[in-house]
Amino acid sequence: FVGNLPTERVTTVAIVGTRKPTPYGKEVTYQLAYDLAKRGVVIISGLALGTDAIAHQAAIDAGGTTIAILANSVDTYYPRTNQQLAERIIASGGAILSEYEPVVAPRDFQFLARNRIVSGLSDAVIVTEAAIRSGTLATVARALEQGREVFAVPGNITSPLSAGSNNMIKQGAFPVTNAEDVLAVIAPHLLAGQ
Repeated sequence: FVGNLPTERVTTVAIVGTRKPTPYGKEVTYQLAYDLAKRGVVIISGLALGTDAIAHQAAIDAGGTTIAILANSVDTYYPRTNQQLAERIIASGGAILSEYEPVVAPRDFQFLARNRIVSGLSDAVIVTEAAIRSGTLATVARALEQGREVFAVPGNITSPLSAGSNNMIKQGAFPVTNAEDVLAVIAPHLLAGQ
């Protein structure tokens, strides 16, 4: 890894979703990540374009901590367009993690393998926007296997990018409309100061 990992146990939430979020997806991802990070929750995601990058940036903007899990070695940040974001994550006290040794390039199957780490390091996984067939759902499957809480943001029923999230709620995921919905389930002690 590169950067700083928490030295004690803290509440940690993964925020995942589509690489091409709608304006609604961008707004709710930013708001949830920002509000949770403001409360001291560590935000984890995968440094991918779209939802991941928004969640990382919102945590930084909130003065919080964020950790990015890569599908390649930490000597290269992928995608390259998120190089500056990766540097901001480290500069703000967060970390970039990978299970791969140096000079391992990203390959398709490694992204799916990475998802088990994203969920495994988290107390809960929040899906802000996902199509019915989405790689995001692989992260949810890992989260369920690992006994993690799963949250989904309800979306417009006519939006293909909310079909996966809405379906998850039908199947028992907690609907989430604000940070308090998440904290009430996984960290009620963080609500006490309201």
